[in-house]
Amino acid sequence: MEKREIGTSGIMVSPFTLGGNVFGWTIDEKQSFAVLDAFVDAGLDVIDTADVYSTWGPGNKGGESETIIGDWFKRSGKRDKIIIATKVGKPMGEGKKGLSRKYITQAVEESLRRLRTDYVDLYQSHEDDINTPLLETMETFTDLVKQGKVRAIGASNYSGARLREALSISAENNLASYQCLQPEYNLYTREQYEKEFEPVCREKRIGVISYYSLASGFLTGKYRSENDQSQSVRGQGMKKYFNPRGYKILAALDKVAAEHNVTQAAVALAWIMARPGITAPIASATSTKQLHELVKSTEIQLSGNEIDALNDASKYNTI
Repeated sequence: MEKREIGTSGIMVSPFTLGGNVFGWTIDEKQSFAVLDAFVDAGLDVIDTADVYSTWGPGNKGGESETIIGDWFKRSGKRDKIIIATKVGKPMGEGKKGLSRKYITQAVEESLRRLRTDYVDLYQSHEDDINTPLLETMETFTDLVKQGKVRAIGASNYSGARLREALSISAENNLASYQCLQPEYNLYTREQYEKEFEPVCREKRIGVISYYSLASGFLTGKYRSENDQSQSVRGQGMKKYFNPRGYKILAALDKVAAEHNVTQAAVALAWIMARPGITAPIASATSTKQLHELVKSTEIQLSGNEIDALNDASKYNTI
């Protein structure tokens, strides 16, 4: 399988990232272990999680996803087969949040403990922290890299301007720099990434691991009317996609999926993978069957005409 580098970090990964946000939320430990085993068996290697996953679940307090992954590492012995990406910065309760030296230093130890590992391959700022100087944040990450606790660092939910500023501070002070950006990007939500982030990522050779790659499930083709919203936990967020542009995108996905005999989700992911500069889009799976359908995205070779048709259907000026 084709491997892609995360920025200029030297870390090579498969072109599809498994989202760990569902572990301990919509699937339990047993189901999560089955998905993780199937993921490795498929020859894939990048798992994305965060300390905050999944505080929103009933009875959860955060750390559930990391804990399940860590327990799977212990049971399976497959830590060396995985590139693990986790995040820090979003509120964990009791004042635990942000990107200060004090908090990052504390949070990384808690993530390492839950993950049952000595190091994180990709440690990401989950959101910008305007109350902490960027220099302090980047110096702290640099120390973690020097200590061997982190191999590379990345950013999520930064503006293009703040990303450039962080990169400049790292360059000027000989510090570790962000090797990866995690933006929202999919066939429906394209404009901000393509206008604000893609230019800087291509110029600075920053890897891109996109989230909401399937638009919270809309691009699976499972939701086609408001009557379909009750099908899952995420269904209530579909209403914003039910418009002429959304339906045009689904129609284009239907056509290409039928031609390749795969799911609409696999085509939606393959479209992202075909975009120059993209490293490995994220998608989560709640069953091994669903995972196998998503994995087919790595085997699809979209033609130029198919990419053009999908691009045309999803033009932002048709919103």
